Amino acid sequence: MASSAADPLRHAMKLDALEQQLRPCLPPALAEHCRLANITGDRLVFVVDSPVWNAKLRLAANELIEVARSVGLGVNSVTSKVSMQPLFPSASANAPIQQQSPVAREALKAALAMLDESPVANTAAVERGPRPGQKR
Repeated sequence: MASSAADPLRHAMKLDALEQQLRPCLPPALAEHCRLANITGDRLVFVVDSPVWNAKLRLAANELIEVARSVGLGVNSVTSKVSMQPLFPSASANAPIQQQSPVAREALKAALAMLDESPVANTAAVERGPRPGQKR
């Protein structure tokens, strides 16, 4: 990690460590919907997942600035960007796929069997030669 190629990684690790220090200062409901994205000059930049949380983050800005200053940052303001994507993956996104019905399972087996047969059909097409308008 001595090369300049590791600088983005070092920056990300620094931001992650700083976020771990700032997160306990946020109201619990807000902490689930915002994430520290960057430090730009004298600003903390957060990403929130809706405009409502953007407004609530503005209300918590003074406390965040004080905590950031207490850990040695010279910040004067808090900015946030709204992202419509969830910031933290939910448990439902990783939920297992429901079991297939017996009918769906049989249909899938039939489709796979047809695919297994297709190489034979493809070799027959090669033996016949190209279609009209196709080049070899």
